[in-house]
Amino acid sequence: MVATREDVLQAVATVTDPEIGIGVVDLGMIYEVAVDDRVARIKMALTTVGCPLHDVLSDGVRRAALRVPGVEEVEVEIVWEPPWTTERLSESARRELGY
Repeated sequence: MVATREDVLQAVATVTDPEIGIGVVDLGMIYEVAVDDRVARIKMALTTVGCPLHDVLSDGVRRAALRVPGVEEVEVEIVWEPPWTTERLSESARRELGY
């Protein structure tokens, strides 16, 4: 089976930030997803530098992507440019957070 970007994105959407209970996709933390030759490459941002959940979130994203049939390896890169802002929140996340 060949995994697609959408397959990986859907799996990663199940990963929630444990502090606020909203998924990393709805929070706008996932900047890019690419799948090539059974390798998923994910660029994600954190909401703050020095986020204490850095490892929890990136490991959760990695594990979720590995559950996608056709994905054998996952590379998660934390990026800081462009910086994360609340402008990246989905509409449902905005409602939940009161924006």
